[in-house]
Amino acid sequence: MKISSIIALLFLLISFNSQAQSDKMKEKREQIKSMKIEFLTTELDLSQSEADKFWPIYTAFEDKEFELKHSKSRTLIKKYNESKDKMTEKEASLLLNQMDKNEEELFLLRKKFAANLKGVIPPSKIILLKKLEEDFNRKLLAQYRNKGQQRKD
Repeated sequence: MKISSIIALLFLLISFNSQAQSDKMKEKREQIKSMKIEFLTTELDLSQSEADKFWPIYTAFEDKEFELKHSKSRTLIKKYNESKDKMTEKEASLLLNQMDKNEEELFLLRKKFAANLKGVIPPSKIILLKKLEEDFNRKLLAQYRNKGQQRKD
C-alpha cells in the first residue's frame, strides 16, 4: 500500500471520527434541551395560551445565546490561546474589546428576551424562569458529577 493511500485512509478515518463526535455532541445537546423543556414546562405551569407564545420566544433566545456563548466565545478564546505568548498589547486590547462586545451582546439579548416575555407571561413567572434555569443547570451538573464518581468506583 502506498504512503499516499495510507494518508488518505487516515484522513478518511479521522473525518469519520470527528463527524461521529460532532453528531454525538448534537445528540447530547438535543437530549439536554428536551430535559430542560420538560423541566421548565412542569415547573412554570404555563397555560396552553402562554406555552404557545412562550416556547418560540424561548427557543429563539436559547439558540442565539448558545451561538454567542459558544461559537463567538470559543473563537475569541482560541484566538487568545494561539497567540498569547506573542500577543502585543494592542492585539490584547482589541481582543478584550471583542470579548466586551460579546458580553454586551449577551446582556442585550437577555434584556430583549425579558422584554419579549413581559407580554406573554406575568413578571412573577419571568423571575421564576430565571431561578428554574439555574436550578436545572445545578441539577444537570450534579448528575454529571455523580456519573463521574460512579465511573471511578
